[in-house]
Formats: sequence, structure tokens, C-alpha cells
Amino acid sequence: MLGAATRLGLTSFGGPVAHLGYFRDEYVARRRWVDERTYADLVALCQFLPGPASSQVGIALGMLRAGLAGGVAAWLGFTLPSAVALVAFAYGVRAAGVGDAGWLHGLKLVAVAVVAQAVWGMARALAPDRARATLALLAAMGALAWPTAGAQVVIIAAAGLCGWRALPAAGVPPPVTLKVPVSRRLAVAAWVVWGVLLVGLPLARRLAPGPALAVFDSFFRVGSLVFGGGHVVLPLLQAEVVGPGWVTSAQFVAGYGAAQAVPGPLFTFAAYLGAARGAPPNGVAGAAWALAAIFLPSFLLVVGTLPFWNELRRRAGFQRALAGINAAVVGLLLAALYRPVWTSAIARPADLALALAAFGLLAFWKWPPWLVVLFAAAGGAALSAV
Repeated sequence: MLGAATRLGLTSFGGPVAHLGYFRDEYVARRRWVDERTYADLVALCQFLPGPASSQVGIALGMLRAGLAGGVAAWLGFTLPSAVALVAFAYGVRAAGVGDAGWLHGLKLVAVAVVAQAVWGMARALAPDRARATLALLAAMGALAWPTAGAQVVIIAAAGLCGWRALPAAGVPPPVTLKVPVSRRLAVAAWVVWGVLLVGLPLARRLAPGPALAVFDSFFRVGSLVFGGGHVVLPLLQAEVVGPGWVTSAQFVAGYGAAQAVPGPLFTFAAYLGAARGAPPNGVAGAAWALAAIFLPSFLLVVGTLPFWNELRRRAGFQRALAGINAAVVGLLLAALYRPVWTSAIARPADLALALAAFGLLAFWKWPPWLVVLFAAAGGAALSAV
């Protein structure tokens, strides 16, 4: 399991949707560890959970293959290559300085293109009608007017309530019974641990303030509350790490741009942020601490949900609520496109021109993201020399 997952972690460029395609090729078509219907059912499950969908699919596949140890092995192999690369980038940024290098400005500009493409694609898929488009716009307006981590949670909860009450039911897929090597007792225990940590960490942070606890609380909460995974993590992470001054807005956007150039899950951006902090825990220890915190909810939620998924997915109200949440996710990402991505990257017409070029290469010419990152870095260096 570890070998197969590491191979994917070294080669899976292109974001969560592409990752799911790589997983299918490796685990379904090539190795035949699961069949098509089981794989599709796992993908559906992880789309319903908060957190990084592609990583959760990998964890679930590992669990079906080799129990809890298989889930850990699948996560390690898929995650560590990009995490190591981003920690190395954080050390390089710290040594060189963020504001001086033109190529770093190019990474900020490619982040504009990547997030704009994500908003465009997700809006067409998740907010295609008037009701859901309205929810998306209201979510964006709320996030811009109230730019805090708490606001993101309130917006997601309100959108889920609106979806449950007002949106039409989506087609419920026929149930497929999954044979899961996890007992319901362990599943309930995972939910209890997740709930205790989600509620208890902020309280513990107030009662016994300390940097290590604050970092774990912030990243655990992000991993617990981000629906949609991928680029949607951007606004919550920005509120958690830029607001308190753990990293600067320039460091944040430069690291986000670098994250587009590495394979594996985008949530390994947390490793960069943990390493780039100006005070301990930082460096390698900070990266490991932040990475463990942001991915721990994924393990707990997958373990807690798999044994109950067959019953849960039959409920139409659950699917209506999710449709509302997905529309709000589009709005949150639209707000993040403006702040911090646009405001920290676009300062002159030449910047916008390079960002538009990167967007065109991604959206229309279908260049791989890592190649667009190299193009934008070279373009940023050229602009700085003019």
C-alpha cells in the first residue's frame, strides 16, 4: 500500500479531480484492489465530508485494503513528497526574503490564475441555477464583509440550512453496500474524539494559551470545517495564519503559488505554513505539527462515517443540505480570489497581463499546473527586471 501511494504522491499533478483519476487508474484499473462501483461509492462518501476529498479517498481505499494501518500508509505515501518539497521552499523563502525576488511575485500571480480557474469550474458545477448562484453570491458578500474564520463556519452552516429547506432534492444514487473493516463502536469513538477536539481545543487554547496549542487548534479546525477540499481551504487558512501574524500575506500567497507546482494534495500547504512561521513551532517541527493537525480530522471522519454511509446516503435531506454548502463554497472561493490573492498580487497592468496569460494556459491550452508555475515564475522575474 505504501509503495503504490508513494508512486501516486510523486506523480499526481493537477488537483483533486485529477487525483481521483490517478487513483482510479492505479487502484481500480491497474491493481484491481476495488471494483468500479465501490470506488465510485467511496468518492461519493468523501465528497460529502469536510476536508481534502482526494486524500480521504486514498485513506478509505487504504483502510479497505489493509485496515487502519493501510489508511495511514496510503496517507503517508500520497502526502509526504509534496510536504517535503514545500518545507524546502519555506526554508528557501526565509533565506532569500519574500519581497525581493521577481520569481516569487510570479508565484503570487499564478495563484490568481489557479483560484480564478477553480471559481469558474466550480461555479458551473456547483452553482448552475439561480437559487444556488444566489447562495454563492451571498456567501461571497458575507465573507468579504466579515473576514474571519468564524464567519466561514457561520456561512457554511447557514447555506446548509438554506439548502435543506429550499433546494430541490438531488437524485439519490442506488445504495452500494461497502464491506468496511471498522466496527461501529470504533466509528462512534472517532466521532467522539473529533467532536471533543473541535470543541475542546479552542477552550483549552483560552485556558492555557501557548503557540503549539494555538497552531494545532487552528489547523485542526480548518481540516474539520472546509467543505470541497482543494482550493477551498484558502480563505479559512488565510484567516487563521495571516490574521494573527504567523506569516505575512506575501508569504502566504507565494507559498500557495508554490503548492501548485508540486504533486499530491493541496492541504500539504499546511506544511509550508507551519515551517514558515516566524516563531516556534516552526521549521520541520512546525511543518509536521501543522500537517498532523490539518489531516487528523480526515482520518477521524472517514473512520467515523464509513460504517454508516450506506444508511446516510439514502437521505434526501442530507443531499439538499450538501447542495447548499457546495454553493456557499463557490462564494467563499470567490471572496478569496479577491482577498488575499488578488489584492496581494495585482499591483499594475503588467501583473494582470501575466495572470491572464497563466489563466489562459490553464483553462484553454490545458497546460499542466507545474508548467504554468514555471512560466509565471519566469515571467515575474522578467517583469522585475524591466
